[in-house]
Amino acid sequence: MEARMFLRDPEIFPSDEILRDALGDAVYKILESFLVTISGAEYGLTVEWRYYNDGKAWLAKAVYKKKTILWLSVWDGFFKTSLYFTEKHLEAIAALEISETIKEEFAAAKSIGKLIPMIMDVSTGKQLDDLLTVVRFKKNLK
Repeated sequence: MEARMFLRDPEIFPSDEILRDALGDAVYKILESFLVTISGAEYGLTVEWRYYNDGKAWLAKAVYKKKTILWLSVWDGFFKTSLYFTEKHLEAIAALEISETIKEEFAAAKSIGKLIPMIMDVSTGKQLDDLLTVVRFKKNLK
């Protein structure tokens, strides 16, 4: 069965309560922990929720200064993050201390123009370590 994307109503802002209802308590706690971590002093990211008409859904964009680090969407039972890299980052990403599955999926990803998407579905706390490693890497790119 195909996963369903949530947060489709432009009139309903994704408040904490809405996010908890969409994800359930366990996954919401993981999302909350992730958002608190990336908004904190170590990462210094700003998270902005906006409704995008092209995709007909609310997405969160995490930004460092003026650089977009990742996009986040809410699905049935998990949240999805999308980070975009260029070909010159392939070797460095292959050397990161993250799951081999993530590396393999990234290596096989079809590029979108000059960008290669790294898409991660997060439903367990264990996946957060890999995600935070990739976020830290992307933030520190020149």
